[in-house]
Amino acid sequence: MLLFALGFLLVILQPSAGQFPRVCANVQSLLSKECCPPWDGDGSPCGELSSRGSCQNILLSQAPLGPQFPFSGVDDREDWPSVFYNRTCRCEGNFMGFNCGECKFGFSGLNCTERQVKTRRNIFQLTASEKNKFLAYLNLAKNIPSQDYVIATGTYAQMNNGSNPMFRDINVYDLFVWMHYYASRDTLLGGSNVWRDIDFAHEAPGFLPWHRVFLLLWERQIQRITGDENFTIPYWDWRDAEDCEVCNDEYMGGRHPTNPNLLSPASIFSSWQVICTRSEEYNSQQALCSATSEGPIRRNPGNNDKSRTPRLPSSAEVEFCLSLTQYESGPMDKMANYSFRNTLEGFADPQTAISNPAQSGLHNALHIYMNGSMSQVQGSANDPIFVLHHAFVDSIFERWLRRHRPMLEVYPAANAPIGHNRENYMVPFIPLYRNGEFFKPSRELGYDYEYLQEPALQSFQDFLTPYLQEARQIWAWLVGAAVFGGIVTAALTGLVRACRKKKGGTSSEIQPLLIESEDYNNISYQSNF
Repeated sequence: MLLFALGFLLVILQPSAGQFPRVCANVQSLLSKECCPPWDGDGSPCGELSSRGSCQNILLSQAPLGPQFPFSGVDDREDWPSVFYNRTCRCEGNFMGFNCGECKFGFSGLNCTERQVKTRRNIFQLTASEKNKFLAYLNLAKNIPSQDYVIATGTYAQMNNGSNPMFRDINVYDLFVWMHYYASRDTLLGGSNVWRDIDFAHEAPGFLPWHRVFLLLWERQIQRITGDENFTIPYWDWRDAEDCEVCNDEYMGGRHPTNPNLLSPASIFSSWQVICTRSEEYNSQQALCSATSEGPIRRNPGNNDKSRTPRLPSSAEVEFCLSLTQYESGPMDKMANYSFRNTLEGFADPQTAISNPAQSGLHNALHIYMNGSMSQVQGSANDPIFVLHHAFVDSIFERWLRRHRPMLEVYPAANAPIGHNRENYMVPFIPLYRNGEFFKPSRELGYDYEYLQEPALQSFQDFLTPYLQEARQIWAWLVGAAVFGGIVTAALTGLVRACRKKKGGTSSEIQPLLIESEDYNNISYQSNF
């Protein structure tokens, strides 16, 4: 029993975040380009002795990329993570993690064989104690160092190609802020030159799968540091909201009484320091964000540029977005028209689905509306409202997946912007996750949303919608096929009867293609169209 308990603890307390595993942030690992740490359970690399995984060469996608990034070999994030490592753990079965020491999303137990589905709930449906626990968990994450991961403070070239490692410790919450920054930062080209039209987490097909993984990892990390295995991220349903309903001291922090750009001193978040918000400074220095403190969270909801974002999104806009049948289209970036992804992300008009980067709809509208730390892409995760917001965005993505039931092939395999093809690994996660692996219903990944479980009728309607839409498109053919089939059936029936009358006296031994008379009623005829 004791051995079972120890084994169980080894499973649930394994690392589960992303970026650079501490055990691989050293000269030996960087020069050998290998990150295959031992699993504590048996001491072998990747838990190989326990058949959990093995150290393998990384298989990179060879699919062509879109034209948005015209360079090669200038950015550490290209063909992630091959600049740093070209051998990592490849886990078997339901095992996962940089050392195959944990379970895949949606599985638990000593051997990761137990399926589980947890429910994310509306933050306003939490009890007072549940809400206070969530706020306390956030604050704990901001004040406890990450045990298993470090961040890079220099590029691979600045590390002298691995012989001079440049890494530093970081707290759990800021680890995720830094990862969001690192995925969306500009490319440093040397001198004072940068390339801005690049983003491994936004403005392309991977936007929704990337943030889905981000939330799953964040959720699991909170479960780990608190010991609360049942913790799930709450969401804020902002449809039709007239103002920021969570912007008060009971929830995510109210407005400062004398400085409207800051948070109320009564909120625990007023003491938080932001990181990775000075992109122009990093670019001018050709440096990475080193995660040093850069001041308090800034937020002034509603006092944003109204010409860009006049109000918070409406239910009607969300419903229109959900009606779009194409996940991606055209250039597969922020100029895509009639794209569900681009419309939900907010670069296309939520009433027409026509690209309009000068306006900010749906997802982008929330960021702009907050008018502060949330409104700058690279540092937006500094504001804890970020996780509430993206949990709800993910729920809209989930509704679209359930309504349209797309096959994996719907996600683009080639010609998407760099890092966004189906088989590309997501930057900067280690262990490695491909974009296409998270283009699937959330229940397969171990979680669901409270408001998607409640109305059974709505779920049934969402299930039927794609079939009804297809039927509307081909109804004329269906009617024509039915009429044609009826005519053919009548004609053949008459012909068979005439033949029977004509040849009624013929022995069955010289009628090789006829069937027994009682089977005629079972004949069916299909017309192909």
